[in-house]
This record gives sequence, C-alpha cells and structure tokens, in this order.
Amino acid sequence: MFGYIVVNQQELQISDYKRYRAYYCGLCRTLKERYGIRGQATLSYDMTFLMILLNGLYEPNLREESHICALHPMKLHQMYLNSISEYAADMGILLSYYNLMDDWKDDKNRKSRMLARGIKKYFNAVQEHYPEKAKAIETYVKELASCETKNEENVDLTAGLTGTMLSELFVWKKDIWEPDLRRMGFFMGKFIYLMDAFEDVKDDTMTENYNPWKQFYQKEPTEIFEKRVEDILILMMSDCAQAFEKLPIVQDAEILRNIIYAGVWSKYEAVKMKRHKEEAKK
Repeated sequence: MFGYIVVNQQELQISDYKRYRAYYCGLCRTLKERYGIRGQATLSYDMTFLMILLNGLYEPNLREESHICALHPMKLHQMYLNSISEYAADMGILLSYYNLMDDWKDDKNRKSRMLARGIKKYFNAVQEHYPEKAKAIETYVKELASCETKNEENVDLTAGLTGTMLSELFVWKKDIWEPDLRRMGFFMGKFIYLMDAFEDVKDDTMTENYNPWKQFYQKEPTEIFEKRVEDILILMMSDCAQAFEKLPIVQDAEILRNIIYAGVWSKYEAVKMKRHKEEAKK
C-alpha cells in the first residue's frame, strides 16, 4: 500500500535533494545496522518522510556519515542518522511485516511470506518496545479485513482506518505537537489508502477483489470517476498541509513542502497517465 509519499525531484533544489538522499540513505543504513539485509528490504519513502518531518520539528543532532552502498558501490554516500532514524526504521519494520503478511493472505505471494518470516524476530522485538504502535497497526489490519469481508462501500470509513493507524505512528513524543502530528498522519494515511485503491481499481474489478472505488469505477465515465477521486484526494492533502503549516518547522521545510504539495501529485499523475495509455491501446 505504501510508496506514494515521494519527492518531486524536478521541483527541488539540488542542495535540498542531496539532503533528502542523505536522510533516505541514513534510514537504509539504520535498517541494515539494526536488522540486517532483510531489514533494508523494508526501506520506504513514507518512513523517510516521517524521519525528515520529526527531525525538522524537534531538531535533534544529526550524525553525518559517509558509507559505500552495496547497490551503488562506486562512491561514498552521505547519510544522516540519529534516534529518529532508529524510530523510523522500527516503524517501517512494523508496517512492513503486516503489509507482507497481507500480500501473502491476498495473493499468496511467496516472496512476501519469506521476507515476513525473515523479519519476524525483529518485528517481535519492535512490537515489545512499542506496544501502542503495534496495537494500532494490528487493530487497523483487523478492521480493514472486516470491511473487506462486508464489502464496505463507505470510502471515507475504510480510508479512515489507514488514517487512524498512521496518525499513531506520526507521534514520536507525547507533547504539544501531538494533535497536529496526528492530524497530519490521519489525512496522509487516508490519502495513501485512496491512492492505492485508485491505482488498483481496474485490477481489483477484474479479479473481484475488494476496492471501495469499484462502485464508482464500474458506473461512471472515466472523466467523472477521476474527477471524483481527485477532488477527494485534494481535500485529504489540503487538511494534511493545513496541519503541517501549524508546526514550527524551519529545517528542511522546503523538502517537506515539496513532498506535500508536489511529490504526492507527481505519483498521482503517473498512475493516471499509465491508465490512459493502457486504455488508448485497446
């Protein structure tokens, strides 16, 4: 489901993109140090965003290191690491385990099952250290499964489950910033769920899998359906952005704004363009 909270590189200054990569590589390094190569496989843009967001808000010391990357071994890569990169790595392990098991349950994807087994001991350790976070994800998985079983058509309700779960992960500390962080996570979580469902609606219709957008996709002309989806996605990210702007973030604010105001939409346009090309070939 995750992978939609990305940066728009074309609209980002070179210096800011280098910083973004340093966070991304730092998270990758943290995963490797804590959870080995299998842990690195859980690396995501979404947890990179969370890492940058929390660093921008709390401004703890960043440890800057340079390392060779196995995938790109020809040069040293700048990396940012600290306690927040560890938190983002832990949350990534929790999310990835449940996502992998969900892939196995839905599609019998053996690769997902193998990776889930490979990180199970790390998942257990993180679950013990962050029981509230793990409980939020577990509850989300159960309630979403219930919606799928009932073929729930209330789009806002199903998307809200992802929002509630992600809002818990956005809270690193119990302090005055918790309400705004929760609000950010809630609406970003809804956006992620709705984007994922939008991307999958054609395949889910063909395979008769659950998708809350299906009721509109099957009945409405393409233009009307896409306008419906876009209007709701805009509303979700507008509320997310409103919560973000309340936070006193200066450090890397332009990177975060790039993702919130441009990056997520570049992903949306790519999904829409791919669908249009497929339909044009018919």
